Amino acid sequence: LICGSEGQLGVVTEATLKILPKPEGARPVLIGFDSNEVAGACVSDIIKAGVLPVAIEFMDRPCIEATEAFAHPGYPECEALLIVEVEGSDAEIDFQLGRIMEIAAKHNPVELRQSQSEEESAKIWLGRKSAFGAMGQINDYMCLDGTIPVSELPYVLRRIGELSKEYGLGVGNVFHAGDGNMHPLILYDANKPGDLELAERFGADVLRLCVEVGGCLTGEHGVGIEKRDLMVDQFTQADIEAQVRVKDVFDPKWLLNPAKVFPLKATKKRRAG
Repeated sequence: LICGSEGQLGVVTEATLKILPKPEGARPVLIGFDSNEVAGACVSDIIKAGVLPVAIEFMDRPCIEATEAFAHPGYPECEALLIVEVEGSDAEIDFQLGRIMEIAAKHNPVELRQSQSEEESAKIWLGRKSAFGAMGQINDYMCLDGTIPVSELPYVLRRIGELSKEYGLGVGNVFHAGDGNMHPLILYDANKPGDLELAERFGADVLRLCVEVGGCLTGEHGVGIEKRDLMVDQFTQADIEAQVRVKDVFDPKWLLNPAKVFPLKATKKRRAG
């Protein structure tokens, strides 16, 4: 209950952690596609097949081009790419990657590149790990955090592209595709009056889209202040009241982050008391 409560229910003073053994090995494969939707469909098919990679990362053309200019990872020229990594013994890795590459081949990838060494693995990951810094070199951006069912990736990626045209703002997609945790980067000009507000409206529509397809407003960044007014798009008033009552038990005086997560209208009397 405390985990994910965003500091509303208590203050953590001590935590006991379990150390897991390091896997025998890990190996990534890079897969390039000629469309975002096809890449999304490939992710969905990998998950449906019961293959469970430790990572499935997605990048679209704006992010690919930015990272190539910034970090020179040697990515292919394509509309979207996936980095899929598996762990285990050599035999386990070979089996899992063989299955993944078989699935990917059915989607006609423009490139299918399996790492053959630690150096190649580092090169494949270099661009992804540089993505946010690379995008910051070319534009101001707003990073979103919404989560969707993996099966909805093709549709959501298409809708984000359509919303980008409607709002007249660019967007770069880089995210954890394996668990549907979206991180669209909405590109705007912080020095242009009204651009930030436009980006915020665009972002709100993307998060509503996530909820619309059966997902949620956040995967790992939390609700905080930025998304609190969108809680009504995911939860009914009864749902919100039930959550607020849990806070009443842990924090009856509403001293802990009282203005976060919940719409201010829903907590006005409690915060005043």
